[in-house]
Amino acid sequence: MKKSEKNKRQNYRNWIISFIIIILIGIAYFWVQKYYDSINMPNVSINKKFEYLYIKTASNYEDVLQTLKSKNIIIDIESFEWMVEKKNYKSHIYPGRYKIANNISNDELINILRSGVQEPIKLIFNNIRTLEQFSGRISEQIEADSIEIIKFLSKKENISKYGFNNATIVSLFIPNTYEIYWNISVANFVERMAKEYKKFWNYYRKQKAKNMSLSQSEVSTLASIVEEETIKNDEKSRVAGVYVNRLKKRMRLQADPTIKFALKDFSIKRILKRHLKVESDYNTYTNSGLPPGPINIPSISSIDAVLNYEKHTYYYFCAKEDFSGYHNFAKTLRQHNSNARKYQKELGKKRIYK
Repeated sequence: MKKSEKNKRQNYRNWIISFIIIILIGIAYFWVQKYYDSINMPNVSINKKFEYLYIKTASNYEDVLQTLKSKNIIIDIESFEWMVEKKNYKSHIYPGRYKIANNISNDELINILRSGVQEPIKLIFNNIRTLEQFSGRISEQIEADSIEIIKFLSKKENISKYGFNNATIVSLFIPNTYEIYWNISVANFVERMAKEYKKFWNYYRKQKAKNMSLSQSEVSTLASIVEEETIKNDEKSRVAGVYVNRLKKRMRLQADPTIKFALKDFSIKRILKRHLKVESDYNTYTNSGLPPGPINIPSISSIDAVLNYEKHTYYYFCAKEDFSGYHNFAKTLRQHNSNARKYQKELGKKRIYK
């Protein structure tokens, strides 16, 4: 074989080898770049700084993927799923509420989700009248639905261990702002509220209730009436003092808000004689002492107003005729009737008959 031909073949072979090497390098670069992009390149796009992602209890990977797709926050699903396989996320799915920032990578996103470290919520409840309303308000903020909550709170075995019954259970819940996790179970939620209840009812509050010869639930019951009677915090302790005076003298409380609760009609603006005939343990016109339990979930200000009630000699009060939200207080029935006539006259002028 001639030397020139041999060199020619060698050059061709070298060219083929070089070509193959270039192809392999290109393929390797492609996969390295894809791997790099899958890990480090931003793959989350949202129209704000962050988004909350809710993963329900017992969710699987398909559920999570569907949630991500429904929110349309993943730019490249293929690269995300590739990273899911690499990081074995399918075996590390945890329910909860996760804070997802804009422009993060697949790696960052999956690390957040598989860590199980979720973003707590600030749970708030106030101005609650019934257990049903309470259950609805809480279900708007945590994973559990209202039916699940009310069923749990209606079972004797669930609430008796905390010292409550069906009438007093609302006393357990102290209106405030609480930091909890979205997927908390109903049982754990109630347990948390029980701890907050014990924290609220410190030595000083307990001692004040004891000095009044009232249990903690009875204080909450009286506070719930005060809560309905006035929207003025600076008047609550005086209103509480009226009811304490009545209890001490064994007078019936005759609290109009208890009639509304007994009738389950909170739209009533004017209590009439026919309303007072309702047969109910909550009718404080026909029954002596406190009703069986609170008629709402009283605020901290109302509870403290009862515990620090104003000591005076008033036994009656009536809304002021100027509709300011304040009340006229009276020591005698005669004075009270005079105040009541003024108020009723103004109600008539405004055509408020019921």
